[in-house]
Amino acid sequence: MSLLVPAALYALLALTLILTAVAWAIWLERKLAGRMQSRLGPTMVGPHGLLQPMADLLKLLQKEDLVPAKAHAILFNLAPPLAVLLTLAAAAAVPFTPGSAGAELEIGVLFVLAMGALSIVPVFMAGWSSANKYALLGAMRAIAQGISYEVPLVLAALVPVVLSGSLSFGEIVRHQAAHGWFVFWPVGPGFLAFVLFLLGLLAESNRIPFDIPEAESELVAGITTEYSGMKFGLFYLAEYLHTLIGSAVAAALFLGGWDGPFAPGLVWMVVKTLCLFVFLYTVRWTLLRLRADQLMTLCWKYLVPLSVVAVALAAIARQFLGGAFG
Repeated sequence: MSLLVPAALYALLALTLILTAVAWAIWLERKLAGRMQSRLGPTMVGPHGLLQPMADLLKLLQKEDLVPAKAHAILFNLAPPLAVLLTLAAAAAVPFTPGSAGAELEIGVLFVLAMGALSIVPVFMAGWSSANKYALLGAMRAIAQGISYEVPLVLAALVPVVLSGSLSFGEIVRHQAAHGWFVFWPVGPGFLAFVLFLLGLLAESNRIPFDIPEAESELVAGITTEYSGMKFGLFYLAEYLHTLIGSAVAAALFLGGWDGPFAPGLVWMVVKTLCLFVFLYTVRWTLLRLRADQLMTLCWKYLVPLSVVAVALAAIARQFLGGAFG
């Protein structure tokens, strides 16, 4: 019982901080997109529109909860919260400071990747249970995209695992603190894997140029076509959470996690995570959407072979530069 109380308090604190960060990240993205498109973004609710996320939440809570007559009600209602819960589960294994992870797992990387892969389950549940052709087609696109881009993403995540010899986030970060960040050392496999991981993360979170599952020109709103109110909001919350937690994972795997000079480790981890988060959303508002065939061609003809090369180079570096890795 004595161990359960600190764990519960940590989980509550982490959940509050993550959801708060996501709320303001939504505001930040809208302001960033406004500046990039020569418009203002949110300005009316609070100073500089800072309270706009709260206004959006209240609006969604007030909307009527509709369930299509032919929908499978249980699966239809279960899909949105399940999407959020699976994404939050991944956050439990990501440490922001030494020993701060909710679950310090020896297979932390494997656990996070597994939770990310399971995110296609609520997507398919939503598409199939909606009894809507647009939603079903969006779900099938999302499954094809998620399974495809999971391959280069997992292989890219294996590069730090091979170089450090551990599946634990803590060990990977400590290894980088001692020998250098993997994005820079060894030259080649680390940087290549970092780029591939970010591309896979964009695809998994359905961000442009990989937002084919919700292409409004063909599929209305994809899997969210029949959802209203807070259920609609939960799907978009899951996407933002996925991007934020994925940025934290990338920071831990390739950018040294909490390692950094003259400031507490937590500060460095937060700064690195937010920088990656802003970068991903800058990419989103800069590039155009790919066609479905271009999406699959990019993955299977280019990203998958490159990710295999990155793992092979990491294994070679580990073998022939073993002394440099301790």
